[in-house]
Amino acid sequence: MPMDPSQWIDVKEDKFKYQIDHFVIPGHYTDDVESILIPHGLIMDRIAKLAQIIASEYDSERIVVCCVLKGGHQFFSDLIAYMKKALNKQGKTLPMTLEFIRVKSYENTESTGNVQVSMTEKELQELKGKNLLLVEDIIDTGNTMRKLLGLLAEYEPKSVKVASLLLKKTPLSCGYVPDYVGFAVPDLFVVGYCLDYNDIFRDLDHICAISESGKTKYATQ
Repeated sequence: MPMDPSQWIDVKEDKFKYQIDHFVIPGHYTDDVESILIPHGLIMDRIAKLAQIIASEYDSERIVVCCVLKGGHQFFSDLIAYMKKALNKQGKTLPMTLEFIRVKSYENTESTGNVQVSMTEKELQELKGKNLLLVEDIIDTGNTMRKLLGLLAEYEPKSVKVASLLLKKTPLSCGYVPDYVGFAVPDLFVVGYCLDYNDIFRDLDHICAISESGKTKYATQ
């Protein structure tokens, strides 16, 4: 069941718009981001809370935590670190195995409408009967995740849940809401904390709004 909106942090652009010179960012990005929306420390605190919520909803059965690459890997790494210490329904630590899947759907700031998945047929078949937790960086329109979930359902996992650090508030949304949400963010193209723009900005700790000059500089030709 999707997380109730009251349980996530709603980032409003007029209230969550920190000046760049108030935080440390790599000097090569000074002109490429417009503002900082979510500082790194706030991201980490929120992930710690999400780990507690997620673990508390599982029993002692092992779960397969699947990182959606590339953008999801930092969130995945930090979430796993906290989940190792979190307790399940029985008050015990949660047994986990880790998996990785690459899903490609973007070029520049637009979704291509096509979903390319890296897992082999054998790897997908091995998901049958397992409890799967997909870890994603951002849900934009939701179309990519819906297509991915449809594909995975064909391989009959026991359960599939999705944890996304960000959920974009966009009129283009198909209505999909993940099971776990860290922050709901404005309809901006956001980068940092391993969210990228054509593979740039993954080395930025904070989540920021990209500037127009940044889009132009790093657009694919």
